[in-house]
Amino acid sequence: MTSKTIGRLVPAAILILGLAAFLVFGLERYLSFDMLSRHHATLTAWVGAHKALAAVAFVGGYALVVVFSLPVAALLTPLGGFLFGPWVGAALSVIAATLGAMGVFLAARTAFRDAFRARAGSRLAKLEAGFARDDFSYLLSLRLIPVFPFWLVNVVPALLGMRLDRFALATLIGIIPGAVVYAGLGDGFGMLFEKGDMPNLGIIFEWRILLPLLGLAALALAPIAYNRLKAKA
Repeated sequence: MTSKTIGRLVPAAILILGLAAFLVFGLERYLSFDMLSRHHATLTAWVGAHKALAAVAFVGGYALVVVFSLPVAALLTPLGGFLFGPWVGAALSVIAATLGAMGVFLAARTAFRDAFRARAGSRLAKLEAGFARDDFSYLLSLRLIPVFPFWLVNVVPALLGMRLDRFALATLIGIIPGAVVYAGLGDGFGMLFEKGDMPNLGIIFEWRILLPLLGLAALALAPIAYNRLKAKA
């Protein structure tokens, strides 16, 4: 293995080691609803006194969670709504998640794209060509409906040669609806904690929330269907 190859693997290795350390040391216990319930008064007081610093820290911390694919990301958008209100919390979450997704995308492209191309051979060219024609619509629909893990949807476009700017824009737009839902849910955490209740993040899979998201995803795929029909005409 050459030094150039090793250098390409370093970013991905750092992310994998970071995730492994997080799991081995059980750090997820410090980012839980139970911990938030116990310390919510202190946390909201600090955020109220240091709003700008808190916003920067939230975006930076959220981005790092996404970069390292830590299994606590689902908590952070509701946390943003709880700390900053539904609209500011959603906006900060979208910015942070997009930045983190870009980090994973770049690491995957740097470390694995060449190896992936070499292993896939001629089959990859056809797959890349098909994906490239409608990559924005495909990714937008995947972002709107969280069927696949967020980290996986960050990696696959990198391996298929999607441009970073198109990846970032589709990600930013696609995660807005879900961020608004979760931040709005987080805005009500205070009342839940006062009553001793725990939030239910499964709300996004309820039909009253999921149906509009499915509609948006279908709308995102409409240009692909139109192009296919036009090509056959």
